[in-house]
Amino acid sequence: MPEIQLDDIDRRIITELQADGRLSNIELADRVGLSPSPCLRRVKNLERARYIDGYRAALRRERVGLGFTAFVGVKIDGHANKRAIAFEKAVVEMPEVVACHLVSGESDYFLEVVVPELADYQRFLVGKLLNLSIVREVRSNIAIQTLKAGAPLPLQHLKPVAPEVRTK
Repeated sequence: MPEIQLDDIDRRIITELQADGRLSNIELADRVGLSPSPCLRRVKNLERARYIDGYRAALRRERVGLGFTAFVGVKIDGHANKRAIAFEKAVVEMPEVVACHLVSGESDYFLEVVVPELADYQRFLVGKLLNLSIVREVRSNIAIQTLKAGAPLPLQHLKPVAPEVRTK
């Protein structure tokens, strides 16, 4: 695993932003013990270094009519070829697929699919996923209840690094 170079202030910044991405720079600076200018500089550096991938509103699926979630294991024919790359590209472009992982084990890929209801999942499965010629097998697991989703990433493993000494 590559060495992660985040000092204590950077870790506090990303922890606070994971908890509330709508914090103003002034609020964030106050929470992490910086003045606003250096805080904004650090946030911009974290964005440039791709520690921060983006900002978005976390929606409640059922409130926007997406009450059906399926976790789908997909086996494909072949891996290291153009057809596998085409499969990945097609799946990534499907709006119903909110997560896609290349995995080891019984499946080759594990998808999280969100749609309004079972009939919509059937249309997705038959009309989109199974239409991909490389798909050999699909196993669906239906979520009955979601206890935790979209949680902040755990950052306890990050070891403190001494802050940089910055000179003018």
